[in-house]
Formats: sequence, C-alpha cells, structure tokens
Amino acid sequence: MSDKSPVTHDLTQLFDKIKEVRMAMLTTTDEHGSLHSRPMATIKPGQDQALYFLTDGNSAKVFEVKKDSQVNVSYSDPSSNVYASVSGRANAYRDQAKIDELWSEPMRGWFPKGKDDPSITILKVTIDKGEYWDSPSSLLVQAYAYVRAVVTGEPSKDDDVNQHAQVRV
Repeated sequence: MSDKSPVTHDLTQLFDKIKEVRMAMLTTTDEHGSLHSRPMATIKPGQDQALYFLTDGNSAKVFEVKKDSQVNVSYSDPSSNVYASVSGRANAYRDQAKIDELWSEPMRGWFPKGKDDPSITILKVTIDKGEYWDSPSSLLVQAYAYVRAVVTGEPSKDDDVNQHAQVRV
C-alpha cells in the first residue's frame, strides 16, 4: 500500500463509495478494554457529514460508546471491490424527529413496534478520519496487474489498479 495516497477534507467520495453498502461493522471498546465488533444496518450519511444508525437503547454498544466514544465503522463490498474504514466519535441519543427522518419500513425487523418504539436510540458517528480503497473489478485491469507483475518481477503498485484515499475532517 502506498504511503502517498491523497488526503482530502471532503467526505463526498467516501460517502459515494459506501452509500450502496448495506451492512457495516461497528467496533467499540467493551468494559474489559477489548475491541467489540458487530454488524449494523447502514443508513445514508447525514448532511452534517456524520453516519447514523438506529439501535436499541439498552444494547451493549450504547453503554460502550457512553464510556468510550471512539469507534470504527468498516465497510466491505467484495462484489464491487469497495472497502472503507471510518474512525470517529459516537453519540447515543433519542430524538423522535430524527428517528422519523431515518426510519424505513425494513427496520421493523429490529423494531417490530415501528418508529415510535421507545427503545429506538440514534447512534451518530461524527467522522474524524476515513480511508477507502476501490479496486477495479474489471478482469482486464486485474489481468494487466498480473501480467505486469510477471513480466517485471515486481508487484503491482496500488495506484496501478487501486484507488486509495484518506479523508481527514
């Protein structure tokens, strides 16, 4: 991986990469100081350049972020060759107007009582930094990287076949 990946302060490309990824892995620190990851349903990023999730207010993740707000959210979509990692600070709170805005009917699988369920809590992740990798799925590009490595005896450089960028907010 190249250390020369571009650094930007614009989250637009990062959000564009992750907008179609249905599930993310949220990592918090548990009461023993160990990392604890779990899948979370992705909700589109907010206009305030934060990530939003709906969760049960009594879940371990809510207690964990109240103790240590530093989190990581990882996205992976192998079918599109898109990978992203976001670090930030999480805040758990209840705001019915925001819940109404974020609600979609498939969420009823987690909250059978609907959007008025009093256990629904918003988990907002304010992004400090992010990173994404986008490897072209084209067989032609992959074949190019393979042939180049075989002919030159050198591994392909990330920037030959990958798009990699860092975002700092």
